[in-house]
Amino acid sequence: MKRRNAVAALGLALTMTVTGCSAMSGSSDGTVTLQMVESLTNPARTELLKQLLRDFEKQNSKIKVNLVSPPTAQADQKIQQMLQSGSGVDTLEVRDITVGPWSNNGWLHDMSQDLKGWSGRQDLTDNAAEAATDAKGRTYFVPYGFYGLSLFYRTDLIAGAGYDKPPATWDELLEQASAIQDKGKRRYGYAFRGGANAGSNVTVVIEAYVADRIDPANGYKLTDGSTIFAAPEAAAALKTYFALFEKASPPSSIAWGYPEMVEGFSNGSTAFLLQDPEVIASLRESRAITEDQWTTAPLLAGPGGKAVQPLATAGWGVAKGSKHKAEAVKLVEFLSEGEASTTFAKKNSLVPIQKQAGEDPFYKTGPWASYVTMNQNPGRYVTVTQPRDVPWFTEWTQKADADVQKVLLGKMTQQQLLADWDTYWTAKWKNGNG
Repeated sequence: MKRRNAVAALGLALTMTVTGCSAMSGSSDGTVTLQMVESLTNPARTELLKQLLRDFEKQNSKIKVNLVSPPTAQADQKIQQMLQSGSGVDTLEVRDITVGPWSNNGWLHDMSQDLKGWSGRQDLTDNAAEAATDAKGRTYFVPYGFYGLSLFYRTDLIAGAGYDKPPATWDELLEQASAIQDKGKRRYGYAFRGGANAGSNVTVVIEAYVADRIDPANGYKLTDGSTIFAAPEAAAALKTYFALFEKASPPSSIAWGYPEMVEGFSNGSTAFLLQDPEVIASLRESRAITEDQWTTAPLLAGPGGKAVQPLATAGWGVAKGSKHKAEAVKLVEFLSEGEASTTFAKKNSLVPIQKQAGEDPFYKTGPWASYVTMNQNPGRYVTVTQPRDVPWFTEWTQKADADVQKVLLGKMTQQQLLADWDTYWTAKWKNGNG
């Protein structure tokens, strides 16, 4: 997923704002002022949040909310500093990569007891309810939505190749993409990811092939504790995946990242694209492609008929140091319910957390329908948590991308890649790191 880079530092101004608001968190007439901090900041998102907070204040006349929006690049560090101080933050954005360290340090409030009587819980999808509760039954955040993968496809190109429906499995994708490919017409089947974040797509296809034995709590492990990279099915997965590059992708895609993949799909040079829902907005804004030329299909399944969805998520939580936990929880509930929740998900291209969103025409039809299908069928589309919160994950992504490049360039075999990745993760876990 792409993230907008911040361009300004927060510095002393934030410290002064935090200190001032903390000191004025209560007033003589009983009005409480909550300090709320977001992490994935961008101007449009911040304005939307401010509107939702105004709606909350209208419904709760004795609660005011001050929204702090640090630049994204420094946001998590700033939030951590605020949490460490024990004051100055009440409600905050908690991500799947920050909930572990922040909760382990005792900085987050467990909302499980507060939310027992919350009527909105029953409206959450299974995925949302599961993400809101950890293995010990604690709730450190309620998700506001999910980032997930689906298969974008050109309806015009697959129809031209004689297909009346999109592929449902990785093998079918290889078949259709190969049939569509025509180098003479500069038309290719698949927008291969060979550049930045290339390793992530390799793990997705391997996870699909081992779906029946995968550990939902750690998408890089099997239920027997071994890595997915050591599984016999992993070799078959790589054979299919790299065949997509050899038989159905532009040669230049060896270096493609997010922007090149989306451009290749929108300009008609590729027929299939594996990407996140934020691409929906990008394609709708593009002048190179019309609405009737594309849509999405659910994530591709492996030989066992199951797909594995490595969902990324974030949500709203409450600081352990808050002096106004009841009011802070009430704000979390508001943002996680009905119209406020669905509006936030729509405007930010997120898979929604509300069951009823599946009946919303916005999600029920068109390119969003596949995400709702996956969300409502967790048995076929298995959600897993990848170990993205480990301290070496940045190191891992850099290594994984480099290794994929080596395979594409013929400097490493597929078997060597799997053996190396198995050794890497086995060693990390053996040292007591998960």
